[in-house]
Amino acid sequence: MLTVQFLANDREILLSFQHMWGDKISSLLHLFEDGQLNRRELVERLTKYTGSIAAAIAAIDAAGLAEAQTLTGPPVGVQVPDNDPAIFSQTLTISGDGPLFVYQSVPVDWATTRRPAVLVIHENRGLTEYIKDVTRRLAKAGYVAVAVDLLSRQGGSDRFADPEAGVAAYGRTRPEERRTDMLATLLTIRDQVYVRGDRLGVIGFCAGGGNVMDLALNTDALSAAVNFYGAPVPPASEVGRINTPILFNYAELDRNLTASMAPFMQALAQNQKRFEVHVYHNANHAFHNDTGPRYDAAAATDAWQKTLDFLNRYLNRA
Repeated sequence: MLTVQFLANDREILLSFQHMWGDKISSLLHLFEDGQLNRRELVERLTKYTGSIAAAIAAIDAAGLAEAQTLTGPPVGVQVPDNDPAIFSQTLTISGDGPLFVYQSVPVDWATTRRPAVLVIHENRGLTEYIKDVTRRLAKAGYVAVAVDLLSRQGGSDRFADPEAGVAAYGRTRPEERRTDMLATLLTIRDQVYVRGDRLGVIGFCAGGGNVMDLALNTDALSAAVNFYGAPVPPASEVGRINTPILFNYAELDRNLTASMAPFMQALAQNQKRFEVHVYHNANHAFHNDTGPRYDAAAATDAWQKTLDFLNRYLNRA
C-alpha cells in the first residue's frame, strides 16, 4: 500500500482553493493533465477563480503539476489513423433511452469473421480524439471496438468544443443514466452477427475506469474489464457482486487515487476474484493519454501490451 504525503503548505493551498471553488479547480487541473489545456490556458482559467496569476501558479505547483509542461508524442506506430487500411471506422447512432452516438472501429474483414468486442469508455470530458484512437488500436488488434458517447443525452460531445464545457456536461450526467447507456451499447454490440456475443470486454480511462467498475458490478455480460486509473473507487463491501476478470493499470504518483484502491484490492483477493494490478513507477494519472503532458511512453507501452495480453486471454479463449 502506498503512503500519501503532502507538504503542509501545498495541502493548505489546494484545500483553500477547493473550498471556495469546489470541482472547478480540480476539473481544470485534470483538463491540463489530459492534454485538453496547455499551461498558458490553465493559468488563464485558474486565474479567474484564484484572483491572481501567482495564486494560479501556486495551485498548479501544489497539485504537483509544475513539471508537466512538455508534451512528448508517442513512439511511431502507436497511434492508428482513421484511414488505416487494416480497419474501418465510422460514427453511428444506436437506440437507447434516446439516440446514442458511438464511434465504431472494426478489422477490415469484419464481415467474414465473428470476433470478440470491446466497449471503450471515455474520460469525464466526452468522446475525444484520443479515445477514438484507442478504439482504432483495439480494432487493429483484431477486436470489434465501440466507444460510446456518454454525453449523447445532451446532444453529444461535439456540442462542447470547449473542454471545460465538456467536463461540466459530464458532471450533469447521472450514474444510472450512464449505466443504462453503456448497457444499451453493450447489448447492441452483442447482437451483431459479426460479434461473438459471449466474448465482450470493456476498457475505460479515468472517469471511464470508474464506469468500468460500475458495469462490472451491474452485469454478468462481460468476459474481461480493464481499468486505467479509474475513479471513483467502489466500496470494498461490493466486491461480492463482481464476476468479471479485471485488469487495473494505475500510477505511482497518482497517490491519492492509487492508495484509495488498497481496501478494494484486498477485498478482491480475499474473495478470490480474478484480477491483476499494475502500478507504474514514477508515472502519473493519465500516463496513457498521448495527447497530454502526463504521457509516459514506457508506462503506456507496457500497460497497453498487458491490456492486449489480458483481453486475449479472456476474449480469445478456446
